[in-house]
Formats: sequence, C-alpha cells, structure tokens
Amino acid sequence: MPRKHAPAFTPEAASASSSGGAGQPHNLPVLQAKMKRDPEGYEEELRQLHRHFESSVFLFQQQAALATTSSSGGGGEVAKELGDLALFLAHVAPFYPDDLADLPDQIGGLLDTNARGLPPGLRSHLVQALVLLVNRKIVDLEDTMELFMELQVIGDRAVKKLAFSHIVHSIRRMNQKHKNESTNRKLQNVLFKFLQAEEESRAKRAFTILCDLHRRRVWFDERTTNAICDACFHPSSRIMIAAISFLLGYENAPQEDDSDASSSEDEADQNPQILLSKQDVYKANHKGTSASKKKKKAKLQRVIRSMKRQQRKSVEETGSSFYSPLTYLKDAQGFAEKLFSRLQKCNERFEVRMMMLKVIARTIGLHHLVLLNFYPYLQRYVQPHQRDVTTLLAAAVQACHDMVPPDAVEPLFKQIVNQFVHDRSRPEAIAVGLNVVREICMRIPLMMNEDLLQDLVLYKKSHEKAVSIAARSLITLFREICPSLLVKKDRGRPVDPKARPKAFGEVTVASNVPGAELLDENISSEGESSDDESDGFHSDDEMDLTPAPPGTEENMEGSSVANKHDADGDTKEEDDASDDEDGTDQDDSNSDSDELDDDSDVDVGTDISDEDEGDDGELKESINGSEDEALDQNEDSEEEDKSKGSGSKAQKRKLNDYIGQLNSADASLRALKRLATAKKAEEPSDETGKILSDEDFKRIKELKAKKEAKLALAQHGLIKGVDTRSVTFKMPSSDQLSRKRVDPLELEAHVRRKMSKEERLALVKAGREDRGPYMARAAVKQKKTGGLSNKQKQHKKRMPLAATRAKAARSRQEKKQQRKRSGNQFRGRKAWK
Repeated sequence: MPRKHAPAFTPEAASASSSGGAGQPHNLPVLQAKMKRDPEGYEEELRQLHRHFESSVFLFQQQAALATTSSSGGGGEVAKELGDLALFLAHVAPFYPDDLADLPDQIGGLLDTNARGLPPGLRSHLVQALVLLVNRKIVDLEDTMELFMELQVIGDRAVKKLAFSHIVHSIRRMNQKHKNESTNRKLQNVLFKFLQAEEESRAKRAFTILCDLHRRRVWFDERTTNAICDACFHPSSRIMIAAISFLLGYENAPQEDDSDASSSEDEADQNPQILLSKQDVYKANHKGTSASKKKKKAKLQRVIRSMKRQQRKSVEETGSSFYSPLTYLKDAQGFAEKLFSRLQKCNERFEVRMMMLKVIARTIGLHHLVLLNFYPYLQRYVQPHQRDVTTLLAAAVQACHDMVPPDAVEPLFKQIVNQFVHDRSRPEAIAVGLNVVREICMRIPLMMNEDLLQDLVLYKKSHEKAVSIAARSLITLFREICPSLLVKKDRGRPVDPKARPKAFGEVTVASNVPGAELLDENISSEGESSDDESDGFHSDDEMDLTPAPPGTEENMEGSSVANKHDADGDTKEEDDASDDEDGTDQDDSNSDSDELDDDSDVDVGTDISDEDEGDDGELKESINGSEDEALDQNEDSEEEDKSKGSGSKAQKRKLNDYIGQLNSADASLRALKRLATAKKAEEPSDETGKILSDEDFKRIKELKAKKEAKLALAQHGLIKGVDTRSVTFKMPSSDQLSRKRVDPLELEAHVRRKMSKEERLALVKAGREDRGPYMARAAVKQKKTGGLSNKQKQHKKRMPLAATRAKAARSRQEKKQQRKRSGNQFRGRKAWK
C-alpha cells in the first residue's frame, strides 16, 4: 500500500501556523519527527522550508537596513518565524547534509553582521541553532570560536551564559578521552589573542574561560599557565587584579578532576596509613589495670591522631599533589622584575598592592630568585602599627631563601627586631616579631649572631604565653641548626652538638637514595635478632644443664687438676692457667698484629696498619675483658662454695668451671661479631651502586612509617629505651620551605585578641542559654525534691560519748560565766526618759 504524503508545507502555511492562523499550531515539531523517521520522503518539504528560511533572512536584513522593524508589527512576526525555522533546520540538518550544507554559514553570517541589532528572542534562537550544529559535528568549534567570543560581549546576559557554557563543555568533551593537541592549540591561540587585546570586556571573557578550564584540569599545560600569569601585566587593572587573585587563591579553590585514578590517589593521600605493632595495641587493650589501660588507650589514640596530622601536613606541603601556577613560569626572574616595577609605579589601592607583594614574594621563594631591591621596599612598611602587617611580614619571610645574600636581608631583619622586639612593645607585637625572626632564621641561619640570640632567648621567662612560646621555639630551632650560639643551659641535649649552618652558596649533593640506609639497618637488625635467638637458645640449654659427667669435665682445659686437689689448690692453679692463657693470647695477638704491620708496610702503607692495630687492640681488650669477667664469676662462685661446706664442693666447682668457660667463649664470640659489624659499617659497602627495585622503595616507605610510629609512641611514653631527641624538631629542607605557604595567622599564634563589646555581649548571652531564670539560694533549697544533704546529715549524726561530755561541760562553763556577768553589767541610760 503506498504511503500517503503530507500536504505541501508552503511558506504561507508556515507563516499562518506561526501566527496562529488557519494552519495547525504545532506543524513544525510534528514535521520534524516525521522527517527524522523518514528523511527521503520529505525532501521536497525540506527544500521549500529552506527556501522560505532564505527569503526570511533576506527580508529581515532589508528591514534592518531600512530600520523599519521597530515601527511595523510585521517585523516581530518575521523574527519569530525566522527563529523557529532556524531551530527546525538545525534539528534535521544531520539527515540532509547536502541540502543544508550552507546552513551554518547563513546562521553565523546573520549573527556576525547583525548580532547587536537582532531582537533578544531571535538572537537566542539563532545561537541555540548554531550550538546544536556544533554539537552534531556539522561545523567545527574552531571555526565558530571567534563568533562565540564576540557574542559574549554584546550585552545579552542569556546569550553570554549560553556561549560561555557551550565553549567550556565542548572543550571538556573534546579532551575527555584523549587530547587533540593541534585543535587545542588553535583554540588557545584564539583565546590568547582575545586576552592580549586592550579591550577589557573581550580580555575578561577570555581570561574567565582559561581560568575555568585550568581549574578543571582540562588545559593544565604550561602555555595556559603562562598566559594566565601574563595577564598580570594587562593594561586594565581589573584583569590584573583577577589574575593576581587567581594565582593567590588557586590552591584554596575546589579542583575538579575528571580522571578516576587521580581521585583514588587523593583519597589514599587523605587517608594515611599508620603502622603500629600488634604488641603496642595489645598492651594498650589487655595489660594492666582498668585505669592504666584507659590511659594507654588514650595515649595510643593521641599517637594515631598526631601521626595522621603530620602525614596529612607533609602530603599537603611536600607531596606530589602540590601545584601552583607560578611553578611553571618560563621566565620567573623576568616575571618578578616586571611585576615589581609595576608595583613601584602603580597607584592602586592598598589591598591590590599587598596582593602584588604576595605574588612577587611567592615567586621569589618558589624559584629561589634574587631580587635585591625587594627587601628595602618591604623595609619601609615594617612597623607594628602598619595595616595588615602580618601579611606583609609573611611575604617577607616567603621571599627569603638560602640563595639570597645575608647582607641584602640584614637591614630588613634588624628593622623587624628593633621595631617589634623590645621591652616597651606590646606582647602581641613581640610574639609576632619572634615568630618572624624564627622563620627567617630557618631559611637563612647566617642572619643570627650570638649576642642577638641570647637577648631574644631571654623572653622565654615572659609571663605572656605567646611571647614565651615564640622564644622557646627559637631555642628549639637553634638547638638543631647551631647549638653553639646558645648558652649551655639552653642547649639541652642536641642531636649534633657540633652542627653548623651551611655557608652562603654551599649546596648539599645527595650521594645515595634517601632512606636506603633503612634497608641496611633492617637487614642487620634481622641478622642480629637471629643471632640473639641462637644465643638465647644456647643460654637456655646452659641454664638447663645438669652437672656434667666426669669424662667431659676431665676433657676440658684446666679442669683435670681440679679433681685431685682442694679448693685452695684449685683456685691457685686456675689463676695460673688463666694467666698463662692471657699471656699466650696476648702473644698471639701481638704476633698477628706484627705480621699485619709488616705486610701493610710493604704493600699498602702506614694508614691501614694503624687501623689494623686499633682493630686488634679492640679485639684483644674485648676478649681479655670477657675472660676476666668469667674468672671473676668463677672466683665468686668458689668463695660461696667454701662458705657452704666441703660436701658438694667438687660437684659445684665442676659445674662453675664448665659454665665459666662457656661464658668466656660466648663473650669472645660476641665481641668478634660486634667488631665485624663495626668494621662492616665503616667500610664502604659494595651495594652502593645497586639499583633499587619497586619493592625496595615500598619497603623503605614502610620502614619510615614504622620508625615514625615508634618515635611517636616513645614520645608519648608508650615505649621505653628509644631516644626521642630527634623527634622534638625536624628541620625541613630548602625545597620544603620554598613550597610551604607562610600563613599570616601562624605568625600571631597564641596571641589573645581583644574582643569588642558586641563580641563580649554575644559570649555572655551564649553562656546564659542553658541556665534557667535567676532564683535565690533559699528558694532553690526549698524546691529541693530529694533527701537530706550531707551537711544536714552531719548535723543529725550522733557524737561519741567523750564529745558529748565535753560539749555539756563547755555549755555549763558558758552559762556560769553568763550568770556571773549579768549582775554587774551596766546596760546604759534610757534615752526617752
């Protein structure tokens, strides 16, 4: 059965339907659905509508040229009809690519030439039709990018929002699976051209798009970063302020990332792993009384919280997730100098100049730049009464690093000390000054001398908490970097008493992988633990030994004579034997050392011979010492045997001889092991050139976590025998200090700010919320619903008999004295007589 075609859709019918005339009001959506189902059957209707669209465009352009659209009512009808036709053709364009090939050019040309003169409804419909064509990939985004940028500055808020969201979402969708560098570069060139233009509106829209794409990590490359940083030099102050605000607040802005891998890494960083041994957890939960277990559990929780806080802080400051747009500057020195010259010439308000100061200081600290004119400029504003002085001081600290000459910062440093830290200054100013001095000395230790440090340290005796804490933190810092500048009583027990700050320009070059020594320590500790287990096994066997049979005792050296003589004779012969053994051992060791000396003189030289002599001497002393200890033990045991009796003397003496010889052999063996371990530690290991695998790096990470957990437990008193001096303060590296952001609030930590009257009233009212209305104490007592109080019960308690008799006697005496005074007492003359 042949299909029945719809009636011909003429322009007259289209206009009638749009104006609500004789035709149907919803013919275009119905026809659109039919065309999508059967494109070939409606080709003639499409051609008629396309010709009608072209005629409507021509008619509208003629009306716009004659400026008669506002006077006649037909212009509004033509505009509405044109907008509906444009949307209709954009929807069916994918099904008729040949017939509607010139549709994007027609819509784009109309928007390009008459965008400002179009009615708002028609303009919105045309933009929606063009967006639809770009989304259907009939036209490329790079061909319409400039048009969408121009549409954002015509003054139509709806069109501006639509064009902005279309550009951002199209670029995000384009880079979702893979990045097309050529297309991205073309789009970036368009935006960069608009950003460099002197017109503020166009540059502002381009800057907003670049910042949004960079924040969403779509365009996260160096070109975009440098373009945003170059916006700081735009002639318009609004663009400059927006760029500086973006650079300063980028780290605090919510960063959206489309990749799942990075989000999983962030979650892993936010949830740090705490490695605690099962033994510590078991002791905290099962050993001790209920009160001690409660204390141990609380300490364990504090340890876990402190370790999580430290790991989170280290991840935030020095982890791989750290990012700042200033890091990827191609010419950081030129950027800082150019922005500083603009700062010196500009007449902006104070807040803008402070923002420029912070950006310059942040750039200097990140890239270790040398900008010597920056510090005298800061020196003019270093006053306690200066507005936002903590922000200014934080910028001064951020601009200090180890590559700046100390002479350039010294005037600024002295200005801070003289203006903030003196006896007539306020406590909060002193605290801020001491904190700034500590932060500057942490970055440039050569700024401090002995006299100044001793004067500043005296503030530790201040009654103000903030001042004393700041002074003690300064002491803690110099205990680590240079203890010799402190007085002896302030040095404490430093980790390295001979520590000195590095000279200017000195650089520490790493010769190995950080943390690789933990692997060697772990291997050596495992070896020692296995040796200790074997020693413990033998010692247990020795303690469980019964008196040895006579045959074995006769075979031991020096024990055959002990079976034939008394205790006195035995002790003498044993002393002689020990002397002989000592002599032979000394002779052997001396002969061995002499042979080594001769060989070393011939082959190598005197240095190795001295080392060998020292090693042999240590070995000889350790062996002799162990033998002397064994002999002392034998003598003490034999003296006890003499006092007890002669019945079991021989048997006990045999056992003591056997144990003594075993002890001496064991001690000499341990001395050899100890010497070999020390020798191995001194000699350069052959594993320095070893290539570490991924398992080794994972093992290093685990060992670091275990070491930190052990030190944290020892610091909180859960483990004994661990040196916690290295836990008190950990000196950060230069890279960590450059990445770390100096918070102005940290400089005024522990400073009690004076509250205003409104804040005090709010605090008083907040304290009254949980209280009821005021009532007298008597009324409160009367409303008491419970039993008697303890005071009332104490009154009703029966006293002992002696106390009762004493009270009765006391009352009799008082009554007697009262009667005695009553007859002779003068009561005075009455006044009314």
